[in-house]
Amino acid sequence: MGVHSEFFEFETKGEFDVVNITGRVEEAVRNSGISEGIAVVFAGHATGVIILNEYDPALLEDLRSFMRETFPAGEGYEHPGNAHAHLRSMIFTPSRVIPVHGGSLGLGTWQSLYWVEAERRPRRRRVEVTVIGD
Repeated sequence: MGVHSEFFEFETKGEFDVVNITGRVEEAVRNSGISEGIAVVFAGHATGVIILNEYDPALLEDLRSFMRETFPAGEGYEHPGNAHAHLRSMIFTPSRVIPVHGGSLGLGTWQSLYWVEAERRPRRRRVEVTVIGD
């Protein structure tokens, strides 16, 4: 059994920016040399959101509306400043586990991995990919 970890970084444009990270995760899987196993994709940020879904602008707008309405930015939270971003990350989770088959991500036909920015301002983000298997 082998384990391979690597990181990649990128910039976001601010609140609700959606960044397709699928290609970067696929690159990490290829670099691992592992053909069968799992890939763990982890956002090392307390305000990071990684989703696994299809890219549909209407669906992403629904997601933004849900996040905005459920956890609006602003006052009224006990945690100062950015509680809304922390709560969004708690609900949507900062990690995903994807099967690896034949050295590639085992994604469904329409599935891709996306980072959704929960913070109001642009941020530099870092994602860790750990591939485990044979």
